[in-house]
Amino acid sequence: MRILLVEDDSQLVASLSEALVVQRYLVDSARDGESAWDKAQAIVYDLILMDVTLPKLDGVRLCQRLRDRGYFSPVLMLTARDRSLDKVIGLDAGADAYMVKPFNLQELLAQIRALLRRGQSGTPPILKWGDLSLDPSSYEVIYERSLIRLTPKEFALLEALMRYGKKVLSRAALIEQVWTWQESPEEDTIKTYVKNLRAKLKDAGAPNDLIETVRGVGYRLKTVD
Repeated sequence: MRILLVEDDSQLVASLSEALVVQRYLVDSARDGESAWDKAQAIVYDLILMDVTLPKLDGVRLCQRLRDRGYFSPVLMLTARDRSLDKVIGLDAGADAYMVKPFNLQELLAQIRALLRRGQSGTPPILKWGDLSLDPSSYEVIYERSLIRLTPKEFALLEALMRYGKKVLSRAALIEQVWTWQESPEEDTIKTYVKNLRAKLKDAGAPNDLIETVRGVGYRLKTVD
């Protein structure tokens, strides 16, 4: 799941990003409404978490613009304003939920989970590739009967490969699927993650070449007989 965090308070951005990454979300951030608008045009986020008071383009107008252009991902607004009228304005602009600062982190995370469930059409299907299965909702990866423990990046990498199947994922495509806007991994970094993922799959009994390298192009899963 990929979340866009729109907030101009750098300390809050850092703490919220850390908490969301621990929950295995991919997090991009924007410090003003116009930057958030640009990023939302490039990627369809699973959820947008935005402050109401933003430079250049405030949260209410940003939300209205997104909804007017057919952007239907859940929007959770954060604000220091606790007047009922402010909440009404935010919800009327197209926000799905509204939380007042200071907020309880666990309540915020629960609200995010609820909005993500609401935004999905049923439970995400379990991905399968031969004896390998990946459950996006429980973050479980199993080969035959062996549970494989993966880091968030390894999980996202494997999920991307399983969703694309026999198609080759280029380095650029992997970065878009697995890494955030703030990160710019080198080629060796991607190779290291693939190597570690192969090792964990092999330890669970999977073939060492389950993830194939297509030289000069990228990676894909080996065809299962």
